[in-house]
Amino acid sequence: MGKTSKFNVINPDIIRSGERERKRLKEKIKDHVKDNLERYIVDQSFIGRKGKKLYKIPLKGLRVPKFVHDWEKGGGVGQGEGDGEGEGKPVPGDGKDGAGNKPGQHSLEAEFTAEELAKILAEKLELPNIEERGKKKIVNEHIRFNDLRRVGPEATVDIRRTVKNSILRNIAEGNYDPEKDEYPPIDIKREDKRHRIWEKVFEKKAAAVIVLMMDVSGSMGDTQKDIVKTEMFWIETFLHSQYDGLEVVYIVHDTEAREVDRDSFYRIRESGGTNISSAYNLAAKIIEERYPVHEWNIYPFHFSDGDNWNSDNSVATELLTGKILPVSNMFCYGQVESRYGSGEFKKILENGFKDQLGEKLIISVIKNKKGILKSIKEFLGKGK
Repeated sequence: MGKTSKFNVINPDIIRSGERERKRLKEKIKDHVKDNLERYIVDQSFIGRKGKKLYKIPLKGLRVPKFVHDWEKGGGVGQGEGDGEGEGKPVPGDGKDGAGNKPGQHSLEAEFTAEELAKILAEKLELPNIEERGKKKIVNEHIRFNDLRRVGPEATVDIRRTVKNSILRNIAEGNYDPEKDEYPPIDIKREDKRHRIWEKVFEKKAAAVIVLMMDVSGSMGDTQKDIVKTEMFWIETFLHSQYDGLEVVYIVHDTEAREVDRDSFYRIRESGGTNISSAYNLAAKIIEERYPVHEWNIYPFHFSDGDNWNSDNSVATELLTGKILPVSNMFCYGQVESRYGSGEFKKILENGFKDQLGEKLIISVIKNKKGILKSIKEFLGKGK
């Protein structure tokens, strides 16, 4: 019989090897998601989710290591003799296609939080960190372990440091013979214990607000609305990764605008005519009342098909000039192509704000779902 010990010690080389393989697989999955990001971000099942929920992403085409039988050495299922009582019972199924000789379809799924997906999105699009402007700070409190002591409650024992001290003490006391013992003994004594000491740490984070405005008029079909909701969801997710103190205002409009909650925003359909100025007027009012420019980083986003009531165009541009652009880090206008929309509002913005295009005013055209990634980069690539 082999040598027994009071403690079962796992070879640390095995642990390190397993950890390396786990990290390697994690990086492989991350690269796979990044390479196929365009396909994943248009998945409607993501839209509207919030919090620390895990998102399951099917990883088609990605294989992971698995154990297989060595058939040459025999054994395994079906290798022994039968019991002589005829055929076995069939596996349940319709059996229309008869016996098969090809493997089934298996899909590996990986789980990511919204924050992890936002980081992958930022890496894929090479998005810079946002430049902070507002002076208002959100104070976050968290615990940081910054010291070790010999005494303290059992709940604060630092296991790694305590075990290390025990090993070193046993070696120093001559309780370990490398020729006889494979590993040093571990017997914890009072003098080995180390307790973690913590303190409260307060961090100040810049505050930001996103004002999301969406045209829900009749010329915006369900396809166009889904494109807008998808892009807005990922923009919101990315900015949440940049600001701990992020607030979001949701506005929908046709001829009239109204503020809605998050759930309603990502579910709404509606129809009607279009007055873009109604959304701009409401956004300006909310910013003025709730988000002083000297305290907040302000990001208004407006998505439409560009079809606006002609007499309303001048009112909308005046609101942009006088009330919205001056208080915004940048104003982003996304125009979704629609067979029913004229697309004229984009031309009006380009002609009326030539000196601010690409800086204070960002315009992006989204032809279809494939254009969402490109549009996100156009909006957030400036890092403002």
